[in-house]
Amino acid sequence: MHRGEIQNDIVTWKALDNVVFLELLARQFPGCGNIVTFSQFLFIAVEGFIFEANFGRKRPAIPIRNYFIMVAMFFTVSVVNNYALNLNIAMPLHMIFRSGSLIASMALGIIILKKRYSVSKYTSIALVSLGIFTCTLMSAKQVASDSSLNQEDGPQAFLWWMLGIAALTFALLMSARMGIFQETLYQKFGKHSKEALFYNHALPLPGFLLLAPNIYQHAVLFNQSELFQVPVIGLTLPIMWFYLLMNVITQYVCIRGVFILTTECTSLTVTLVVTLRKFVSLIFSILYFQNPFTGWHWLGTAFVFVGTLMYTEVWNSLGPFLARCRRRRRPKEE
Repeated sequence: MHRGEIQNDIVTWKALDNVVFLELLARQFPGCGNIVTFSQFLFIAVEGFIFEANFGRKRPAIPIRNYFIMVAMFFTVSVVNNYALNLNIAMPLHMIFRSGSLIASMALGIIILKKRYSVSKYTSIALVSLGIFTCTLMSAKQVASDSSLNQEDGPQAFLWWMLGIAALTFALLMSARMGIFQETLYQKFGKHSKEALFYNHALPLPGFLLLAPNIYQHAVLFNQSELFQVPVIGLTLPIMWFYLLMNVITQYVCIRGVFILTTECTSLTVTLVVTLRKFVSLIFSILYFQNPFTGWHWLGTAFVFVGTLMYTEVWNSLGPFLARCRRRRRPKEE
C-alpha cells in the first residue's frame, strides 16, 4: 500500500477519535475550550522544540517577525473556534460552519490577490454557502424552540447563539486571511511546513496567561471528575484528563498526518481527505451523541460536501480514472 494511502486512513480515523474526545469534554464542561486549546498548543510546541528547532539551536528559515503576524492570526482563530462551543453552538453545526473555509478563501482571494475563478468554482461556492445557510437557519429555529420552554432564559440563549455564529464567521474569515498570508510567505521564502507548525504553536503560549484563570478553573473541575483506569497500563486518573490527553494526541497525529500527505500526495488528495474527515466526524457526532439533525440539516450537509467536491474538481479526475480502469479490464475480458 502506498504511504499516502496509509496516511489517508490515519488522518481520517484519528480525526474521528479527536472529535469524539472533544465532544465528550464539551458535553461535560461546555466552557473547557481554553484548556483544550492550551494543551494542544503546549504538546505540539514541546515536540517541535525538541525535533524541529533542535532545542533552539536551529535558526528559522522564515524571519521570526513574519511568524509573529501569522501566530497572532492562528492563536485568535484557534481560541475563537473552541470558545464558540461555549456559546450554544452544537458540534455538528460547528463542523459544518468550519467547512465553509472555501467560501472565505475565495472571497478574500478575489479581494486581496485579485484572483479570478471559473464558473464551476463560483457554483461550488454557492452550494457551500447555501448548505451552511440552511443548517444555520434550521439550528436557529431549534435554539428558539428549545429556549421557548424557558421564557426567562430564552432570549438570552438565542443571543448567545447569535454571538457564537458571529464568532465562527470571524474565525472563518481570519483563517482564510492567514492562509493567504502563508501563501505569500511560502512563495517568498519556500515551504517550511514543519517549522511553521512549531512556531504557530510555540509563540502563542504566553498569550494563554490572559486565559489562566479559566484554564485553572477547568483544571480543578477535571481533577474532580470520576476516576478512570486506563486499559493495558492500569493507570488511574480523572476521566476528563484521560479525554483531554486522547484529544491532544489525536490532534497531534492529525496535524502530522496532513503534513505528510502534503509531501506524499497531490493537493486534491489532501483536500478530499480533509473533506472526508469532516464528513465522517459529522456523521459520527450525530449518530453516537444523538445530536438533533433534521432532513433540512442533511440537505444542507449534502450541499456543503458536494460543493466542496466540485471546488476540488474531483469530477474531472473521475473521467480519466474510469477510462484507465476500462482499459485495464478489456484485455482480461478478451
